[in-house]
Amino acid sequence: MTPAARLQAVIDLLTEIDATPRPADAVMSAFFRARRYIGSKDRNAVAETVYAILRRHARLAWWLERESHEASPRALTIANAILGEGKPAAVVLELFSGGKFAPDTLNPGELKLARALDTHTLDHPAMPETARVECPEWAEGPMRGALGNRFAPEMEALLGAAPLDLRVNPIKATREQAQAALAKAGITAEPTRWSPFGLRVKGRPPLAGVDAFKNGLVEIQDEGSQLVAVATAPKPGHQVVDFCAGAGGKTLALAALMNNKGRVVACDVLEKRLKRAGERFRRAGLHNIEPHPLTSERDPWVKRHKRKFDRVLVDAPCTGTGTWRRNPDSRWRQLGPGLEQLTPLQASILDSAARLVKPGGRLVYATCSMLPEENERQVEAFLETHPDFTVKPVAEVWAEENAGPCPVDGPYLRLSPAQHDTDGFFAAVMVRKAEEAAEEPAEAGAEPGEM
Repeated sequence: MTPAARLQAVIDLLTEIDATPRPADAVMSAFFRARRYIGSKDRNAVAETVYAILRRHARLAWWLERESHEASPRALTIANAILGEGKPAAVVLELFSGGKFAPDTLNPGELKLARALDTHTLDHPAMPETARVECPEWAEGPMRGALGNRFAPEMEALLGAAPLDLRVNPIKATREQAQAALAKAGITAEPTRWSPFGLRVKGRPPLAGVDAFKNGLVEIQDEGSQLVAVATAPKPGHQVVDFCAGAGGKTLALAALMNNKGRVVACDVLEKRLKRAGERFRRAGLHNIEPHPLTSERDPWVKRHKRKFDRVLVDAPCTGTGTWRRNPDSRWRQLGPGLEQLTPLQASILDSAARLVKPGGRLVYATCSMLPEENERQVEAFLETHPDFTVKPVAEVWAEENAGPCPVDGPYLRLSPAQHDTDGFFAAVMVRKAEEAAEEPAEAGAEPGEM
């Protein structure tokens, strides 16, 4: 593809992302599947430009508003070429030539815009801090409340692309063996700082065709997500529930930590996701995983299995603010429930899943959010109504698991890109008292016959 053709592909892809109520990465995958004639180098170039525009959305939009111009896919692409990539307006004018496969020529308004932006850079002294750090209006208050004087550096750390992390499958290989297998495929990977099972890959090599991936030696998983599995601390022979298993990433980590012994029940309300996860389970060589779809968090299965499990992980649905490095479009496009809808759902899920924990067992509540409303406040509210649970500081878990230096000082696992170079994650480990509680608290929204 010519540079002009790539630019037109960027505009087309941005247009599809705007028009499709699905995450940008899913839209991008479908876009390229429908255009298999686009080579790998061109796909990478187009994808990188689109992601750059999504990561610069607020700053580009601020410049467009300053010039009284609509933030259309074409305008964002023009602004990014000049402000983000440093191209002179004259070069952009040539790329928008109207030739075969090239974008249409600039209309008078776009030509005026290009000339007004020429020689400027992305940042501007008059730009408000929220635009400079790409913080959407809905998240500013909660983020400032969570981060305090670290608001700017933490938000800036969320602007770049996330690294590519792998979790080594201890059922099939040691970290050193997996590292050597990747090296044979020409892939450089170094041990992660915090996770005892992690490898951080240099660059963005295609992994799908690499033997170490195909044979289940490694799985793609952010280091922070790996640490949530460490915090859950399942043992061989345990009965474990991954209550919101999704695509099965943490389920795999839990099952591997159990050395394929005991049982991990992978629950989710999305049965199709559980079925797709089955291939990952087979590739990893794990046979102690039992998928179980739920109708809701109040599924009757939960009542039938009250107090039966040693570990229950609740990786609750959340705003995903901690994953903005890899999902930059989620700052600006609400494709699911918002914060106001998520917080009561999280409370209900946590309340219901707690019923599964046996006396002396552990309940781990986790999110990939950086907002206190979804994290500490949820745990505090839960503990007020469930006095038979107490918090176990994560440092104690790390010491018991011999997992190396604990990444945090407080009682909870709170990870951030700026401090830990991971996605933003939160996890709280809670232990149910060993003695049976005399009476369980009434359950809000319980189904008939469940009280």
